[in-house]
Amino acid sequence: MDKIKKEPLLGGRFTFPGTALTVHRIGYGAMQLAGPGVWGPPKDPAAAVAVLRAAVAAGVDHIDTSDYYGPYITNELLRKALYPYPSNLVIVTKLGARRPPDKSWQPAISPQELAAGVHDNLRRLGLDVLDIVNYRVMGTGHGPQEGSIAEPVTALANLQTHGLIRHIGLSNATAAQIAEAQGITKIVCVQNHYNLAHRHDDALIGRLAAQGIAYVPFFPLGGFTPLQSSVLSDVAGRLGVAPMPVALAWLLQRSPNILLIPGTSSLAHLRENLASGQLRLTPEILAALDGVAATAAAKH
Repeated sequence: MDKIKKEPLLGGRFTFPGTALTVHRIGYGAMQLAGPGVWGPPKDPAAAVAVLRAAVAAGVDHIDTSDYYGPYITNELLRKALYPYPSNLVIVTKLGARRPPDKSWQPAISPQELAAGVHDNLRRLGLDVLDIVNYRVMGTGHGPQEGSIAEPVTALANLQTHGLIRHIGLSNATAAQIAEAQGITKIVCVQNHYNLAHRHDDALIGRLAAQGIAYVPFFPLGGFTPLQSSVLSDVAGRLGVAPMPVALAWLLQRSPNILLIPGTSSLAHLRENLASGQLRLTPEILAALDGVAATAAAKH
C-alpha cells in the first residue's frame, strides 16, 4: 500500500463548543467510498479500506459519514477499516434521509424514523453512543429551504437525553433554522454548501464563529462555472499544485471555525487534500480567489 506520511499541520486544531471533542481542522468525508450515485458498494472495497486507514494514519481524527450513504456501505467500511476506533477519533454522522430501492433521496424525519436511524448507525458502526449527529434538512437538493425543524430537532434532543447522542449539529440549514434549533438544544456544528464560488453563507460563518460553532462546508468544488474553474486552475498552476488543495486552503484561511471533510477514494488525492493544511496563500492570491464568486456574474 502506498504510504502517506503523518501530516503535522492538518489545518490546526478546533474544539467543538462546550465539548471535550478536539479535532484537526482537516478531516475526511466518507460519502465517496460508496458506489456511483452514493449507492451500493465501491468497485474496490479493499482500496476504500486502505484510504480510511491511511487517513487516520496521517492524523485525521474527524470522519463524516451517514447510514444512508450506500445505504449502510460507508458505515460498514468504517467499522471494517478502523474498529476498534482510535480513542481520539470523532465520527460525525447525519440523519434525515433514507434511500429506497429507486436510489432516490427521501426525507426520514419523524421521531420514529430518527430513532431508528440512530440505532442503525450505532449498530453498523459498532458504537454505544454517537459523538455528533447532524440533522440533515432535506430542503431543495443541495440547497436549504425555510421551514420549522422543531419536531425532528426535539426528537434528537430526546435521544441525547437517553445517552445515545453526545452532541447535535445541523446540515443544509438556514440561519432561521439554526436559531430555532438553538432554542431547543446546543448546536455544535453546521454543515452547508459553501466554497469559493458559492458564498451565500458568508455572514452566517461570521455569526457562528462568534459563538465558537464549527462550520463544515460540503462540495468544496461544487457549483463552479467553467470560467470560475479556470480562475482557480490558473492560481493552482502558478502554485504548482492541483486545484482542490487550493480551494481547501482558501477555506482554511477564510475563518478559523471552518472544518474540512474532503472525500476521496484515491490515496494520491488524499495526500493532496491533507497537504492543503500546509499551503499558505499570499494576500494577492487570496484577493484573486475572493473574486471567483463574482467572476461569472460580471460577464453577464
